[in-house]
Amino acid sequence: MMHHRRTALAGLSHRLAHLPARRKLLLMLLCDGVMLPLCAFVSLVLGPPNLKDGLALGAWPYVLVGLTTMLVLALSGLYRTVVRYIDHRSVVRAALMVLPLLAAAYLLAETVRLPHLPSAVVIYCFVGFSYLLVSRHLARSALQIGMKHAGKPRRPTMIYGAGRAGVQLAQAMRFSVDYQPGCFMDDDPHMQGRVVAGLKVYGPDHLELAIARHQIEQIVVAIPSAPVSTRRTLIARLEAAGLPVKLLPGLVEMVAGQATVSDIRDIDVSDLLGRDPVPPEPSLFARNIQGKCVLVTGAGGSIGSELCRQILSQHPSVLVLLDHSEFALYSIEQELSHMCGGTRLVSVLGSVTDSDLLVRTMQKHGVQTAYHAAAYKHVPMVEANVRQGVLNNVFGTLSLAKAARQCQLETCVLISTDKAVRPTNAMGASKRIAELVFQAVAARHDGPTVFSMVRFGNVLGSSGSVVPLFKRQIQQGGPVTITHPDIIRYFMLIPEAAQLVIQAGAMARGGEVFVLDMGEPVRIADLARTMIRLSGLRERNAEEPDGDIEIKFVGLRPGEKLYEELLIGDQPVPSGHPRIMCAKERFIEPVLLDKMLGALGKACEQGDVDAVVRQVRNLVPEYRDADEVNAAARIDRTPTFMATTP
Repeated sequence: MMHHRRTALAGLSHRLAHLPARRKLLLMLLCDGVMLPLCAFVSLVLGPPNLKDGLALGAWPYVLVGLTTMLVLALSGLYRTVVRYIDHRSVVRAALMVLPLLAAAYLLAETVRLPHLPSAVVIYCFVGFSYLLVSRHLARSALQIGMKHAGKPRRPTMIYGAGRAGVQLAQAMRFSVDYQPGCFMDDDPHMQGRVVAGLKVYGPDHLELAIARHQIEQIVVAIPSAPVSTRRTLIARLEAAGLPVKLLPGLVEMVAGQATVSDIRDIDVSDLLGRDPVPPEPSLFARNIQGKCVLVTGAGGSIGSELCRQILSQHPSVLVLLDHSEFALYSIEQELSHMCGGTRLVSVLGSVTDSDLLVRTMQKHGVQTAYHAAAYKHVPMVEANVRQGVLNNVFGTLSLAKAARQCQLETCVLISTDKAVRPTNAMGASKRIAELVFQAVAARHDGPTVFSMVRFGNVLGSSGSVVPLFKRQIQQGGPVTITHPDIIRYFMLIPEAAQLVIQAGAMARGGEVFVLDMGEPVRIADLARTMIRLSGLRERNAEEPDGDIEIKFVGLRPGEKLYEELLIGDQPVPSGHPRIMCAKERFIEPVLLDKMLGALGKACEQGDVDAVVRQVRNLVPEYRDADEVNAAARIDRTPTFMATTP
């Protein structure tokens, strides 16, 4: 019998929740139209008059009181509030608007000495307010039940952080069709053991107990104001529970500072590898951009597109986007068109190897600053297409440098890579030659253009990055493929890299190779294992044959190195910025470099790949075979995955 009643109640709630908004409003008005006059009647008979005296007045006085109250409630906006999101503050605010009316009625009754009415007015304040509060609460609960998907149970969720954001999130979860708030966990000893927003607060030492007691299926970290390092340590502690861990982003990312269920997102690797940001120095950040015409080559790529976003924040007069991919150029143009403000956007479809196009573009728009991010960067792809990689990365850079010098740009910055340091592949070697080109043109001292280079490692989220690859493989059930168990890499967030590139370029005096502080190196196998655990899954291996996802080592790709470096020489020079160093690197005299590039260009024209490789080795004598370097590699220390390994 009880089960049938619950089923009937759930069915009624479901029908009520799915009524059109206008019908819900009419139903609410009908309820108030009946109940408020009844509240007025009850208020009168609760005083000295008896029931007979109350009935003797007839219905109209009570109806008039009820309708007048409803009119004031309408003016207060109560009937415009979405009922399933209503809270007691909305009801109190509406009731406070009724109080002046009731106060006036009370004074009138006292003035004309109407017996019993003053007390009835006071009682009506309490009875009417109680009705409004209880009725809205019941309606909200009914709609909450009705909005749940039939047959889809909500997942019991632990909220880590019983502060403001956590409480708001717990309240929002109560209206969610996916989340059921189960309990809080908090590091603050004063909060532990207490009940907050109807949920018990546990300490970290009772993690397993809380999970078992409340049958928790997932954990949401709701400490948006915590530094990156704190969140990283916390996530590492929680992932040991073997449950999916999600994150509530910073309050600045939420509308009006309200935590909502839609703000919850999966843990991203950037949450684990990211560092506490160092705000850009305003004078450096704006020096080469504000009010100027800026050109970005490779504007549709991972680094190029983020450079464009950061550049727009400094209000250049014109931003010229150049890319040889029509789709990439269209995509970044569409994105930036909504945020360009007073900046004029110019899209140029073409290759950096087209010298005439570069010169015409610079002269037509009066380019003053250029950031050269256009390059082929995928190691196996360039290894299989050496000639094309050299033409784009080397001679594209040469074309840009010559055009910048001819058009007398103020600043020209090359985006380089850690793979240019003692390269083991054609891509890295071609980027080292690109650096030599910029070093040589800077050494000529025959123009006003300041040439500089900025070298850094991998950026999270770039095209071809292991992170999106691992995500796809985990979603598909594995295996997660890694080239070698000992491979390590440096990682940096794209926004941080772009900001540092802009600031490094502003510090340049000519010919510098700036090196970004990439933090600690990361073992890729540890990265994969952490991503598996954060998905609530287990690695399948010899120790756990029943695990969910297997990690498979498939062998190093052609030209791939076990580890990357950022410096060729030793003892980098501080730049004045805490995360930017200035490297002292060898360079080739401009006259000699011209001859060597001529020989390289001739080999490319002839399509002789072996000759191309020989000329590349002449230019970059430290270029060695990957197998030789990897065999001789001695990794003296084991890099840790930044507090994410158990």
